[in-house]
Amino acid sequence: MSSFSGSEARRPFVVMAKPAGSACNMRCAYCYYLHNPVSSASGLMRRDTLEKFIRSYIAASPGPVVSFVWHGGEPTLAGLDFYREAVRLQKQYLPEGRECWNNLQTNGLLLDDAWCAFLAEEHFDVGISLDGTQALHDAFRPDAAGQPTYSRTAESIRRLQRRGIQPDLLCTVNARTAEQGAAVYRTLRDLGTGWMQFIPVVCREEDGETAPFSVTARGYGTFLTDVFAEWIYHDLDKTEVQLFSETAVMLSGGEASLCWLRETCGDVPVVEKDGSVYACDHFVREDYRIGSLHDSPLAELVNGGKQLRFGRQKKEGLTAFCRACPWLSLCRGGCPKDRFARSPEGEPGQYALCEGLRMFYSYAVPRLRRAMALSGQGRTQREVMDTLVQEERERCRSVSRNDPCPCGSGKKFKQCCLPRCP
Repeated sequence: MSSFSGSEARRPFVVMAKPAGSACNMRCAYCYYLHNPVSSASGLMRRDTLEKFIRSYIAASPGPVVSFVWHGGEPTLAGLDFYREAVRLQKQYLPEGRECWNNLQTNGLLLDDAWCAFLAEEHFDVGISLDGTQALHDAFRPDAAGQPTYSRTAESIRRLQRRGIQPDLLCTVNARTAEQGAAVYRTLRDLGTGWMQFIPVVCREEDGETAPFSVTARGYGTFLTDVFAEWIYHDLDKTEVQLFSETAVMLSGGEASLCWLRETCGDVPVVEKDGSVYACDHFVREDYRIGSLHDSPLAELVNGGKQLRFGRQKKEGLTAFCRACPWLSLCRGGCPKDRFARSPEGEPGQYALCEGLRMFYSYAVPRLRRAMALSGQGRTQREVMDTLVQEERERCRSVSRNDPCPCGSGKKFKQCCLPRCP
């Protein structure tokens, strides 16, 4: 038995539940689940497993809000009746004074009027995967029959909006999207949902090399910087980008909510359809299985020694290069799943996208700090943007096209930040 105390048992964590495992009605080129032997077995989560999960999760949560994230594969394959039963069980086991928050992460293909009506009635938040422009999305996200999906996904977004739901847009950043940051951002912005996040695609093949469609570190940095320039000079008052918001929170002295930006891991375990619990969505492997809901309470599993060691390793496994980096307090060494590179000194365990994040922070942090300072003076967001645009134009005029870029990239100004001048 675990020896954790009551206070430790109620530490905050969010569970990602996969009622259909890795089953999916799409065949995305970069999917890391389709061939996962643990997650790809057929079948759906049984009702008794669902009830154990909901009852155990509510009991373990410190409240007052219990956050349920339904993920996949494609979670809508579990069927609408599955979620009706989930909501009924939540209401049955929820103590007075608490509430449940449900988030459905989906590709949107099955979201017909009945689905959207239910999601609106039960106040679900919805995340929709959409890879920017139609050409980019259809190149990487066909359905199981090999057909394009962009138009159907976009229609599901509009269908949700008609029901009063503004879905979060989740966009991957791969080798091709990295070259079109501004176009990808504008396409997502123009859908009018008001919120988006970008997820880098870093896939390793059996020989240890990264897959050709994986984003490079420099490509990732260029993409983020291009998107940031579009956002801060034009859309600060109407669009939220997850990484930028999280960075602002940390610059203000707060703690990030996004797991890979936190100092330690282990606060977002995964519950598979059979009730097995794993350390993380990216570590659904037998060596990271921490137990089963059918054998142990969820609080005991999340606070067990194996999971706590997994979480601490994120901090304890930093390279010397990371520990000396001025941006460590913002990136926390990146996601452990992608710490397979070597530092400039040759030490293993370096975050593969480190260079990209350093490029992004070097450009974005001074401008974000300035925006926060202006906002603190009582300026409106429109006034903040107007001031930033004026200051950036003056900065651009003071540098010759062929001078080294002031951002420190080592490139000429015309090949770096000049195209981003508003």
